[in-house]
Amino acid sequence: MVLLACLMLGLLPALARGADEAPTAKDSNFWPDAKLIQELERKKSPFHFHESEVPKYDLPDPLRLADGSRVSTREEWESKGRPETLELFRKNVYGRSPAPGRVTFEVLEIDAKAMDGQATRKRVKITCTSEAGKSFSFEASLLTPNHAAGRVPSFLLINNRPVASADPTRAEKNGFWPAEEIIARGYATAVFRTGDLDPDKNGPAARAAGVRTVFVVNDDAGDAWGTLSAWAWGASRVLDYLETDAAIDASRVAVIGHSRGGKTSLWAAAQDPRFALAISSCSGRGGASLARRRMGETVKVINKSFPYWFCDNYKKYDDKEDELPVDQHQLMALIAPRAVYVGSAEADFWADQRGEFLALANANPVFALYGQPAIRLDEMPPLETPLIRGQRAYQIRHGVHNLTPYDWGRYMDYADKLWPRPAK
Repeated sequence: MVLLACLMLGLLPALARGADEAPTAKDSNFWPDAKLIQELERKKSPFHFHESEVPKYDLPDPLRLADGSRVSTREEWESKGRPETLELFRKNVYGRSPAPGRVTFEVLEIDAKAMDGQATRKRVKITCTSEAGKSFSFEASLLTPNHAAGRVPSFLLINNRPVASADPTRAEKNGFWPAEEIIARGYATAVFRTGDLDPDKNGPAARAAGVRTVFVVNDDAGDAWGTLSAWAWGASRVLDYLETDAAIDASRVAVIGHSRGGKTSLWAAAQDPRFALAISSCSGRGGASLARRRMGETVKVINKSFPYWFCDNYKKYDDKEDELPVDQHQLMALIAPRAVYVGSAEADFWADQRGEFLALANANPVFALYGQPAIRLDEMPPLETPLIRGQRAYQIRHGVHNLTPYDWGRYMDYADKLWPRPAK
């Protein structure tokens, strides 16, 4: 399974035409190389990689309430629609996250001359103590620009890779987290590792090493929180700390993740309205892409490969995506009216790039309640030509499943538009 997924990630370019709309002139930017498709066909992949194989589907109306009535104002959305939708995701997809209890911070280390004097680095221990008196601690790091005038916006990276991919000490540098470029643009950046919250492994031993053993929520129920929820919960605890740091403008914090980290960033922002911007890189199934399309990775496949990521109730929808009471366009809607940026990669077919775009576009009705302009279903942009539409943005770049300096550059460009600051 992993080998096949890697093959698909390395071979498949993006497709631009869904089963629900006709091709447009722009689609010529996305047609896959015939040789790559022939190679997949030769290997008899059991997964859908042709748009013609996407089944017809009907998405849930994001404004339809449980009683059959329909939301018509932002006040109704905030008092009824949003809570109902959030509850559906908790019950059926990600599980229920606990209250954090008492949260305390300890700055373990300060380097005021990091990055050759351009930044200050802080290593922070975050401890959460439950009502039962049990505690769980993990670490985060923060880099802030030394020459900033006043509080600065920040990018919080959910790092699902080894420390070397996002090394706060900068002993190792990696394009996955180009911290020097982020600091040079005048932003702060924080990072924590997902494995420090909840190990990215299945089984009792892994569970015992993570936060879900200390903060137990509905453990015998089908909606007990999964690992993605644990990571999202951790992102909110880092934001708790950022609210206390004098260098940070906590009203302008972007949460960003790649792949499983991208799923986490969207769920974190959906639950926690303090995040001003959610950025999802190649998040695919369970993240930005529509489950009902069944393109690339499916609900059944992800549940089999990573049964601990989601709540147990999600497994009820293996091969039954049409029975899901929600789909990922509603996850995007939960972030409204705050900003959300979805990024895809040309060769990352496993994540269903077209489905990622369509989820963002199909959140139109909720964003419209806040006066935000619509994204048409037929305007998936050409490669490396970001589509910016108010509080939403989408891009697809050349290359494979990854988070790259190109991606970071575009995300910072967008943040510059959202959060204009005086020129130096």
